[in-house]
Formats: sequence, C-alpha cells, structure tokens
Amino acid sequence: MYQNEFNGNLQKYNNPIEYDALHENYNVDLYFIENLLNKNNDTIIELACGTGRLAIPLAKQGFNVYAVDIHEGMLQLAIEKARKENVNIHFTVQDCTQLQLPITSNFVFMTGNAFQHFLSNESQNALFHSVKKHLHPGGEFVFDTRNTILSELSIVDEYEESSVNSEGGKLTIQHREEYDPITQILTCRSINKLEHATFEDSIRLRYTYPMEMKRLLEQLGFEVLHIYGSWNKNDFTKDSPSMIVHARLLKQNEKTNTSFDILL
Repeated sequence: MYQNEFNGNLQKYNNPIEYDALHENYNVDLYFIENLLNKNNDTIIELACGTGRLAIPLAKQGFNVYAVDIHEGMLQLAIEKARKENVNIHFTVQDCTQLQLPITSNFVFMTGNAFQHFLSNESQNALFHSVKKHLHPGGEFVFDTRNTILSELSIVDEYEESSVNSEGGKLTIQHREEYDPITQILTCRSINKLEHATFEDSIRLRYTYPMEMKRLLEQLGFEVLHIYGSWNKNDFTKDSPSMIVHARLLKQNEKTNTSFDILL
C-alpha cells in the first residue's frame, strides 16, 4: 500500500472561506456537468467536492448528491452552505483512493484539477478502482487535469500577484514553481504577505500526458469517450490548458474501440 500522499499537501486549502470566495463565480464546469446529466443520473457522486460549489446547485436541481472530500475544513464550510440553502447532501470526509459509500451510481465527477493530487501511479490506480467500485457498468466518470505543456513547465517560474482578501486587506503573494520531468510533479511554493503577517504554503501537483491517461483508463476497464481542451468543449490540442476527460466504465466482456485525436 502506498503512503498517504495527501498529508502535508493540503496547505492551499487551510482557509476555506478565502478559497470559496476565490472560486465562487466559476461555473463553466457546472454547466458541462449539467449538460451530461439526465433522468438516469438521479444519484450522483462528487469526489473532492471542496466547499460544495457544484454539489449544492446540483442538489437544488433535485439530484441525490453524495459528496466527499479529504479536507475537513473545506467540507465543514460546504455543510454550512448547504444548510443555509436548505438542501440535503450526503457529505462525508473520505480519501478518494479508499472510497466507502453505501451506494453505486451511473455518474461520478471530480473537478478543480483534483486529479493532480494523486502523485503516484499507485494512487492514480487506487482512485480509478474506487470509482469503479461505485459506478454501475456503463456509468460515466468525468474529471479534469491540467495539460502537460513542457515549454511552460521547463522554466522555473517566479512571479508576484496582489489581491484583496475577504476582510479587505491587501494580500501580496510571491510564487515559485518548479517542475521535475522525472516524477512529472510541479512544486509550487508561495510566500503570502498581509499587512501584519507573513506565511508560506506549498502544493505538489502531478501532470499526466494524454496518451498515458488513455492507456491508464483502458487498462483499468474504462473507455475514453472524449478528451476536451476546456470545459467549453474546445478541441484538445498540444497547447490546451486542460484535459477534460469523459470516460465510461465498460460492461463485462465489453471492449473499447474508441480513439481520440490530438490536434497539432
């Protein structure tokens, strides 16, 4: 069994209120998910649900939502938000590589590039096995991850940005990002400066190549239905910022004959 890769790699989520405020108006992934759902998806599962940005509006539309996250603080904020919206969602703190839910579903999804938190081959495999255990044969799994653009990752990137936090204070962040082409892991370190405080955080993110992703899914019993370059369904090219993966769990004895093209 691989060592838990998530302990020590969740510092970016230590302030759920700030994280929620930063992403609350991002909806393009929600629209993508909504367009895939139908009457056969009455019970759906969201992995790495964060503060409930997708789970809550989907539950308000009548879906029976099971939502999990490994970060207790993020999940607690999601529970508080759902209570204020008067919607019932089955929230639980769980490791997605060891998922234990009392239901199976036709639809599982995971957004926010959460796939990059699975740093090793072993944890990626464990994630897909967990999804398989909770998907009906023929059920669909949708997730995203950043595309591996080596021309960008090969440069050690240092930059600074400024913003205003939720309390109106000026926040200056100094970033340093360095990619290891052997492990395919980007290490992002940040120095966060408020008027009277300075704190540091970091995060490690795994990058996966498109053909590597396709082989991984097919070896574990999935068919790749489509890979898009964005949640807006742009064609996937070598320069696409994201891989939006739409996969289907094959039924017993079913074989995949689907392929996708990478536009150059």
